[in-house]
Amino acid sequence: MKDKISIVGAGLVGSLLAVILKQKGFDVQVFEKRKDPRKSDVAEGRSINLALSNRGIRPLKMAGVYETIEPFLIPMKGRMMHAVDGELTFQPYGKEGQFINSVSRAQLNELLIESAEKSGVEVHFDHKCTNVDFEKSTLTFQNGSTIQSDLIVGTDGAFSEIRKKLQLTDRFNFSQHYIEHGYKELAIEPVNNKFLMEPNYLHIWPRGNFMLIALPNNDKTFTCTLFFPFEGNPSFSQLNTKKEVDDFFDKYFKDAKALIPDLTDQFFSNPTSSLITTKCDPWFKNSTILLGDAAHAIVPFYGQGMNSGFEDVRLFIELAEEMDWNWEQILPKYSSSRKKDADAISELALHNFIEMRDHVGDPDFLRRKEIESKIQAKYPKEWIPLYSMVTFSDIPYSEALRLGKIQKKIMDEILNQETEINLEKIIERFNTLKKAY
Repeated sequence: MKDKISIVGAGLVGSLLAVILKQKGFDVQVFEKRKDPRKSDVAEGRSINLALSNRGIRPLKMAGVYETIEPFLIPMKGRMMHAVDGELTFQPYGKEGQFINSVSRAQLNELLIESAEKSGVEVHFDHKCTNVDFEKSTLTFQNGSTIQSDLIVGTDGAFSEIRKKLQLTDRFNFSQHYIEHGYKELAIEPVNNKFLMEPNYLHIWPRGNFMLIALPNNDKTFTCTLFFPFEGNPSFSQLNTKKEVDDFFDKYFKDAKALIPDLTDQFFSNPTSSLITTKCDPWFKNSTILLGDAAHAIVPFYGQGMNSGFEDVRLFIELAEEMDWNWEQILPKYSSSRKKDADAISELALHNFIEMRDHVGDPDFLRRKEIESKIQAKYPKEWIPLYSMVTFSDIPYSEALRLGKIQKKIMDEILNQETEINLEKIIERFNTLKKAY
């Protein structure tokens, strides 16, 4: 198998795909518009920290690179909620021993690029793609060079150049949606090389229509992200002076503010970025296909952007092996079969933002979690909470969404009744609804 494969985009998904395809015997080249991030003193853009979970770990193990990455991961076993008065409340993510992993996007990307190069992949930086000829399967770059391939894979992110070219083709559907919130990153620096908060949690300051989160890094810093409306009261548009920023953080995030002595300097020097959801269909044209954010960018509130992109890689490779590497058959099959799951995680991610900012401190929400925990403890195979289905399993996102809606219906019924909770009847009801919906 010496098919020539060109991957556009040396981000997380492109680099991982390149490693696996090279291991399978293909001639693989990767083209990246950025400079080599390992040689650049200035990071190009900023990024919310990533939360690596089951769906992302499995493809990394498939590629044989997980052992290289594991030392850079910090386990987070649940949410640590920060009330306005500073009171802390812990909410576990799943059962005892289950956790997700905080990891720096830049660090992970560099490790995957190195893994690709070590496996023999040619990675070409400073190669911005300017055109795709879908009939001839050729790529043209800003420097004037052209390359022909048996397969072209666009893994060049939410603002994909490959997808933009696909948008000019007939019967290609595309939509994008920006939510009203943006985000700004802030850093909590260590003191005496020690974390200033407990590191094995995802820290959340839920405040109704907005929130602050913090994820640990292995250099003992925390990356904080403020998710906040662009306009309205309060919003980014109202925080224009150092005093306004100080007053805002004093009112809503006093304990976090105490850990960021240069808060206002960071606030005004770090960019305010937007959050986009994109959808398109089909994901392929002739011998060109999209994977990861290029096909289905989502908001970050379920921590599944990277994980779903890595899962794309695993499922694409598994299907390709099953279909004996026949690209003409693989691309339409993959595009049609994966689309429903991409749409499902997009819906789930938008809904989880509401849960994180509005519901996590709500008594009803906590009661739901308490009841769900009892159901799962007694019927662990029959009842898996939605978060666990998404984060700690390989259940297709579309199926997790379907079952999650049934679970919500049942939990709504339970909370509206005053009779004693009967776990056996709950499971019977769940199994009945599963067959009906």
